[in-house]
Amino acid sequence: MRNPGFTLIELLVVLFILGLVAALLLTAVGRARESARGAACLSNLHQAGLALQLYVQDNHNRLPSMRDKSLTATNDLPGPDTVLSGYLGNPAVLRCPSDARRLFETTGSSYSWNSLLNSQDADHLVVMGLDFNPHQIPLMYDKTGFHGSRGPSKAQNFLYADGHLKNLLELAGTIR
Repeated sequence: MRNPGFTLIELLVVLFILGLVAALLLTAVGRARESARGAACLSNLHQAGLALQLYVQDNHNRLPSMRDKSLTATNDLPGPDTVLSGYLGNPAVLRCPSDARRLFETTGSSYSWNSLLNSQDADHLVVMGLDFNPHQIPLMYDKTGFHGSRGPSKAQNFLYADGHLKNLLELAGTIR
């Protein structure tokens, strides 16, 4: 008569299957966590957009004149954290939760400002001699692809001049 216990092979197979299931669950949990961080980052960018709208209303429909803080050079213009401080309520709004490089701590913002639009009329945007509609050109965007684990098409968030948000900026075509 055979002993009713498990063999070593059966036990190893069960442990392997449990390990495989755990690995799949951890991957799914990691993706869900990054998705939540990405949503919080989009929300922060939206709040920055509302602060920009308030700034524009208070300044005769003009966008601010500011530049991202550089780690290597001296800026001649204030950064977004300084210019928008009175409109944000909390400066932590300029911090993306996925900012693993801690750019917020060193530069005051996880988001870059499109300094080509400094002091322009918010309704008539011109870049390099070309006219743009507010829905065509980004004002602020993630400094790097913070959300790369969500895929290349969703690695970076963009806030456009009309206030809408997108995950991808695609430049196509040629400039004539």
